Formats: sequence, C-alpha cells, structure tokens
Amino acid sequence: MSGLPGARTCPGLGEASDLKFPLGAKFREPLTEARFQQLFADAEQESELLSEPRWSRLCRQWRRWPGACSRPGAWRLLLARLPPLRWLPHYRWRAWLLGDAVAGVTVGIVHVPQGMAFALLTSVPPVFGLYTSFFPVLIYTLLGTGRHLSTGTFAVLSLMTGSAVERLVPEPLGGNLSGIEREELDAQRVGAAAALAFGSGALMLGMFALQLGVLSTFLSEPVVKALTSGAALHVLVSQLPSLLGLPLPRQIGCFALFKTLAAVLTALPRSSPAELTISALSLALLVPVKELNVRFRDKLPTPIPGEIVMVLLASVLCFTSSLDTRYNVQIVGLLPGGFPQPHLPNLTELPRILVDSLPIALVAFAVSASLASIYADKYSYTIDSNQELLAHGVSNLISSLFSCFPNSATLATTSLLVDAGGNTQLAGLFSCIVVLSVLLWLGPFFYYLPKAVLACINISSMRQMFFQMQELPQLWRISRMDFAVWVVTWVAVVILSVDLGLAIGVVFSMMTVICRTQRVQCLALGLAEGTELYRPLRESHKLLKVPGLCILSYPAPLYFGTRGQFRRTLEWHLGLGEGGKEAPKTDGPPNAVAEPVRVVVLDCSGLTFADAAGAREVVQLAGRCRDAGIHLLLAQCNASVLGTLTQAGLLNRVTPEQLFVSVQDAAAHALERLETTGPKTCTVWV
Repeated sequence: MSGLPGARTCPGLGEASDLKFPLGAKFREPLTEARFQQLFADAEQESELLSEPRWSRLCRQWRRWPGACSRPGAWRLLLARLPPLRWLPHYRWRAWLLGDAVAGVTVGIVHVPQGMAFALLTSVPPVFGLYTSFFPVLIYTLLGTGRHLSTGTFAVLSLMTGSAVERLVPEPLGGNLSGIEREELDAQRVGAAAALAFGSGALMLGMFALQLGVLSTFLSEPVVKALTSGAALHVLVSQLPSLLGLPLPRQIGCFALFKTLAAVLTALPRSSPAELTISALSLALLVPVKELNVRFRDKLPTPIPGEIVMVLLASVLCFTSSLDTRYNVQIVGLLPGGFPQPHLPNLTELPRILVDSLPIALVAFAVSASLASIYADKYSYTIDSNQELLAHGVSNLISSLFSCFPNSATLATTSLLVDAGGNTQLAGLFSCIVVLSVLLWLGPFFYYLPKAVLACINISSMRQMFFQMQELPQLWRISRMDFAVWVVTWVAVVILSVDLGLAIGVVFSMMTVICRTQRVQCLALGLAEGTELYRPLRESHKLLKVPGLCILSYPAPLYFGTRGQFRRTLEWHLGLGEGGKEAPKTDGPPNAVAEPVRVVVLDCSGLTFADAAGAREVVQLAGRCRDAGIHLLLAQCNASVLGTLTQAGLLNRVTPEQLFVSVQDAAAHALERLETTGPKTCTVWV
C-alpha cells in the first residue's frame, strides 16, 4: 500500500522543504490543519484571532472607525457615495456626449406620455407622473452606479401603489362626485401615494444602513420575471374600462383581475364608441411601431417615438373635433405649470403605510438591481448593490416631498436608453431637461389628450413583459425546479394579487432551496486508478476501495434541518445502528462482504456552513465513532465550519492530528493507520 500516491511515510529533515512545494514533490507527508498553519500561515496571529471573543473584535473595529474621519478617509467616503466624482473625470466627451444626449432626449420623450399613463395606474392625476419622471431621475444620476439604468415610473410599482392607494383612500360608494369633491379625493390619494414613496425610501435607507444589499438575491430571476409577467396581465385588465370608456370603480384585493373582467363584461353594452375607436386606432399605431423598433433596432439610428407621435395626433384630433364635449371623451385637462411646494407626506397611518411599502421597496430594489447587473455584466463594469439601495432610497424619500409616487428602474426605458446609444448616467440629465420643458412650458399642449390613449400606452409598454413567457420552454429544459417557481409565482400573482403573489413566490422559492438540501445524498468515495482523485464509487467500476476504510462526502450545509438526515446517513454507512450492532453498508457488488469500518474519512469540502445543532451532531458522531472503535478523520473543513465545530467541543472528542487539509492527506494517514494497527489490507476494485 505504500506505493499509493500520498501514502508514503514522512520525509526526512532534508526533504522538509518539499512541503512548501507540493506540486513539485511526488510524495509528501499527510498534512494536518495544525501542520499546515505552521508551514503556511502566521500561527500566532491565527490562534490569537480564533481565541479572541467576538465582542472584542467588534470593539477593535469600532476603535478604528474614528480614524476613517481623517481627510483621506472622508474623501474615500465621498467617492464611494457620489459616483460622478469617479466616472466624470474619465468621461470621454467626444466619444460619449452625443450618444448620451440622443439617448437622454429619446428617453425623455417617452417619459412624458408614459409618466402620465402610469399615473393613472397609481390613481393620481397625470401631472404627478411627470414629477416622478423628473426628480427620481435627477437624484439617481447623482447617486446611482448603473451607467445604463433608466429610472422613473414603472408599471408594476404603479399597479401596486394604485391598489394600496385605493385601499387607503377609497372612492365614495355613490361615485357621483362634484368638481371640488373630486379635487379633494385626488389630493388625498396624492398624499397617500407620496407617503408610500416615503415609506419605501425609508425602508431602503434602513436596508442600506444595515448593508442588506444582498437581500436582492432572495428575489430570484424566475420570481421577478413571473411577477412582472403576471402584473402585466393585471395592467391589461385594469385598463379595459379606460379603453372602452366605462366609468367603473377600480377593483382591489384578491381576485381583482376576475372581478374587473366580470364588471367590464356586465357593463360592455354601455361602452363609448368614440373612446373605443380612439383606443383601437392608438393600438393599431403603437403595437406595429413597437415591433419595428425591436426588429430593426440595429438599423434605426434611434427608436421611433411612437408614444409621443400618438399623443400629438390624438390631442390634435380631440381639439379639432371637440370630442370631449360632443362625445364625452375623458381628457387629461390642465397640467399645472412648475413644481409643487415641497412638504412632508401625511404619515398618520404609518403602520399601514409601512406594510404596503415593504413589498414595493423589495420589488423596486430587486428589479433595479437585476437590471443594473445585466447591463453591468454586458458592458464590463461593477455595480455596488448597497450604493444602489442608497440611490433608490434617497430617490424615493426626497421625491416624495414633491408629491411623487414610488419609482424604480424601468425595463422599457432602460432598453431604449441602451438602443439609443447611452453610455453613462449623464443621459439622465438630458432626459430631465425634456420633462422639465414640458412641466414649465409645454404642459398646455396636452390639455386635450384623451385618457384612452394613455391606457393604450400602458398596454403597449407591457409587450416586453408578456413575451417573457416565451422563455418557459427553455427554463423547463434547464431547471424544472425554477420552472415550478415561475409557474407558482405567476399563478399566485394573477389569481390573488401582486403583493400576495410576491410573498408566495419568495416563500416557495426558498422552500425549493431547503428541499434541495434535504435531498442531498452522502457519497462514498474511492480512489481513481493511477491518480490522487477520489470519486463517488457508483460513478465507475474502476475505483479503489480499501477494506476497513470508508471515505464519505456530505455536499450540503449541516444545520438543524439536515442534522437528522446526516445522522441517519452516517449510521447507514458506518453500521452505527441501534446499539451499534448493525452491519455497515457497502457500495460494492451485491455479493460483496462488508468488513467492519475501522477508519472513516469525512470530506467536509461541500459542507458550506454548520449551525449549533449541526456542530453538536458532528461532535456526537465523533463520540459514537470513538466508542465503536472507529477512527474518525475530518478533511478540508473551511474556517467557518472548523470554528463552529471547535466551539461546540469537537476537540474534546478528537485530536488536532485528526483534522486534515484534504481528502488525499486524510486517506494517506488512514492507510498508514490500517497497516500499522491491523492485518495487512488488500485493495478491492469495485
């Protein structure tokens, strides 16, 4: 057996230097964790850090923080929190300025009709959609790290906000409101929407203070895509009354989609022919233009602004034909010029507002972070998720002072920005200039704009979200578990509501992760012929298995949910049944005779973390192995797992010489022990 790789006895003193160059040495002594620390690490410092209590380390870090308030520390902090200070000095003015200007103006032109349209989804007057298309964009330009990200009004957030606003400020049962009563109702709803923006911004700033940018990973890609696709269907159905000219109250809560469909079908004979005609003509223009922009994006110098063309044509048609007075077509009306006076939103119902703000904040950050990451990977730059939390939190918080509703990055305008040649956040300033010109001077031109056109813009902007369902066949082939997450989330969003669908999708997605850890198999390993590689015995019939030696790999975290499975699996392999009388199992041929295990090597390389319950399970296993006469060796534990096991009392059951840096080292030590403590072993090929 001494001829096996890694199984030779310890080299002499003259060969000690080979340990520092293991790749250049053919044979070397098995390395324990303690010996490895002596050779390759500062053992004194390592032991000091391991023995130092956690509270002491926190106090030591706390004492360092005042040093960060020096002038260099303050400058580093300023660079981290104001990204333009980093990228503006390196801005390529000749190469990038024209692209940013064209892209910014193009996106700004789309922001104007889209902002007014999404304001209707939020149940507030259209002008507040323009405010939301200005202030958040300006703030994100100063604080955001996504060079190609376009922020502003987002259909999914507008739908979620509108449902919350209708719940907080319901319309009177009678429905016939005078002009003054309608203005009072709109003012209350604007205040509720601004309070939701304030709450979501405050929550994101709290997450930033706790450095919880990693929370965006809990909204997996299938959950986000199913959420937006299901919400797109809600948007489509919610806009049907506006398309048909039916003054129906908005349905909220569970089954709202089906309630709206039933109400529309019941009131269908009372639909307005004029508004139905306007809707049909608007969709007949917008949908083909969207398709042309997608199919010829590489050939068009800039996307065709179908929305603004449709807005201008419809406004001119309504003005010249007096559709508002002759056929009672609902129009936008007067857009107030300038900006509203900044004031703090009404926070009298703060608990209810925070409950509604939490899913809005999570969706806003998840969609924005995922979009920013996609384009950061595509154009080779990095995104700071915590800085994104700060940017969107400040954006929502400050914009709420100007009566804006919740905002985030948007799918359609981000794609439009990239296609139009945008390069940096500077494009957001040009977009703000376009919206600002509408707020200051061009607002009266939209007085006669029919609201049915805005509803058509809402529906046409959902094209990209509807087409996400085309990815389902590919998702089925890649991962059926992710396919199930997508379908469950989508069904929950469509049948129940966007908020509940999001919660169900996140919970179901996390449950699939937990279920995967429960189904992990503990693998018995064997040595591949002529190598130092240990592979699962069932993968090949040409793997070396030594009688009396069992090498096991447990590729899953060890926590309270998996400790029972871990115990049963180890008992099955080692024969540690009730009373220790059960014979050990073998992965070899059916007629193979299982020899009692004398040495077991537990490969911990796949054990990513262990909690207190899992660590105690390993300690109990070590005690049971010692009582049964089985020599337990642990291999390749990471520092976190090893620290947890040590705190749980592992070194009271095993010695430091039983902890090895790799499976190869532990197996070599095991072979030496089998040769010296028992009869001569023979290898078995299985």
